Amino acid sequence: MRIVQLTKNTIESEHICCALGAKQYENAVREKKKWLRERMDEGLVFSRLDERAKVFIEYLPAEMAWVPIKAPNYMYINCLWVSGRYKNNGFAKQLLSDCKEDAMNRGMDGIVHIVGQKKFPYLSDKQFFEHMGFETVDQAAPYFQLMALKWNEHGVIPSFNNQVKKLSDDKGVTIYYTAQCPFAVGIIDELKKVAESKDVSYKSFQITTKDEAQNSPIVWTTFGLFYNGEFITHEIISANKFEKLLTKLIEEDPIQI
Repeated sequence: MRIVQLTKNTIESEHICCALGAKQYENAVREKKKWLRERMDEGLVFSRLDERAKVFIEYLPAEMAWVPIKAPNYMYINCLWVSGRYKNNGFAKQLLSDCKEDAMNRGMDGIVHIVGQKKFPYLSDKQFFEHMGFETVDQAAPYFQLMALKWNEHGVIPSFNNQVKKLSDDKGVTIYYTAQCPFAVGIIDELKKVAESKDVSYKSFQITTKDEAQNSPIVWTTFGLFYNGEFITHEIISANKFEKLLTKLIEEDPIQI
């Protein structure tokens, strides 16, 4: 099985692993592909297994990454995903090795990636990156960690730009998201309907530029859900799960009109 790198010329006819086979996310996948094409001019690489599988890596220079970090001359990994029967076959190591080789060839000082303090959906397994030589270099509430693999001792130590616990005095539900993940784009309207059914104020903001992302009030810019100004989760959740979560949040912290 070989690894293939998608290009601006091939991406339209190739699958991108995310939401593979999910008809309800077709429009979101188109947005994701558009986002990828635009980032490829900025040095983004999207490589995947040449199979109908969710086995891929997506990375770009950290200066161009859509996250609030400071990591000059590092490569930033947006996503490294190996799922199903393809796990434990060395594909994650191979994809990461290809990323490292590319970064070294570009004269970079290392690689950075955001993980969770423990296992969370949509965040990479911290233990795998530790096993591959990465070290935690910074943390952001409530559970985000910035890990780095550094091979130039003179390179800077990467860090988060800002770590925000509260979003002013916004009431109800506020969501920030980007087109980096089809699941995020595809679920927004459903979450809005749930909030409206409970008479809860709902706002969603799509981050559409690198500068907005790098100065955003959330660490994981792909998706961030707040309630009454407090960060709740980065997890892109289903409408049913969101309804249960929102019911619990309202009971614990009713919205004062």
